[in-house]
Amino acid sequence: MIFSNKLIAWYLDNKRFLPWRETKDPYYIWLSEIILQQTRVAQGLPYFEAFKQTYPTVFNLANAQEDDVLLLWQGLGYYSRARNLHATAKKVAYELNGQFPTTYKDLLTLKGVGEYTAAAIASIAYDEVVPVVDGNVFRVLARIYGITSDISTQRTKKEFQQVAAGLICPEQPAIFNQAIMDFGAIQCTPKGTDCTPCPFITTCVAYQTNQVDKLPVKLSKTKVKNRYMDFLIYLDEAGNTQLEQRTKKDIWQNLYQFPVVDRFEDTPINMEEYLQQQPSSSAITHIECLTQEVIIHQLSHQKLHIHFWLVKTNTTPANPIPWEELNKFGFPIVIHNFIQSLTV
Repeated sequence: MIFSNKLIAWYLDNKRFLPWRETKDPYYIWLSEIILQQTRVAQGLPYFEAFKQTYPTVFNLANAQEDDVLLLWQGLGYYSRARNLHATAKKVAYELNGQFPTTYKDLLTLKGVGEYTAAAIASIAYDEVVPVVDGNVFRVLARIYGITSDISTQRTKKEFQQVAAGLICPEQPAIFNQAIMDFGAIQCTPKGTDCTPCPFITTCVAYQTNQVDKLPVKLSKTKVKNRYMDFLIYLDEAGNTQLEQRTKKDIWQNLYQFPVVDRFEDTPINMEEYLQQQPSSSAITHIECLTQEVIIHQLSHQKLHIHFWLVKTNTTPANPIPWEELNKFGFPIVIHNFIQSLTV
């Protein structure tokens, strides 16, 4: 209990005041947790407020069009979260009469809800005694207790879950879990940690052995692939362009883009020759590369090398989209930002 008492005391003095902490409503807690997956609080906060305002109940979210959900999510990345968010809202609304599962085990049956998210919802909304374990918790426990196991393995994740389960305060599981989240985000940070005000400084193994910057241990790293994408912005004389939806199971699924030449090999493309081989080549009046330098867009597992091309034509494309209506479509953030910067 010494650990939990110290942690909770620190939390009461240092906690972040966040809107989803002012409620026990599982819908808002779930919404915040999905938004905060792989996302910093400062970045996720305006999205939480936008979703809360646009979809105040799980029924509102369930009844929305997926395109509208993706558009509101635009810029947050990891778009599978938005698709899972919508799918889960429909399940809760239509199959569970608007009632979220009330236990950790049952919450795991929801799409997009993993062990961490289920533990957060179960403990905060329903006071179930189940600890959260994520990157912050790995770091806090590894440093304080000197755990040197490789956190990229399933065995180590189970080890940390057992340690956390032995530390959680059974009378205040919600407070404990929020406290360890904040402690990892504010005090026991990944880099540049100032250990001076830490309540565990006298017993922290990492501090006492000068290993703060070495723990936790993570040996395996995600292999990043290079990908090369040339987006073709077709524009007719009336200012119409052409879009396509990414429907395959890949990055940016169900978002919109301009037609693209997409490849994983760094093979140079002569765009004029490529376009001359297309069926609509006779309608092309102008070809221009709009990016003099390649745009690098880093994803978790892919490094994208992007160019945008303007292709003017004297015929109207199939399913023409007026340029001024592009804001109605959900784009990957790299395309959205380029559109915003562009004057055609």
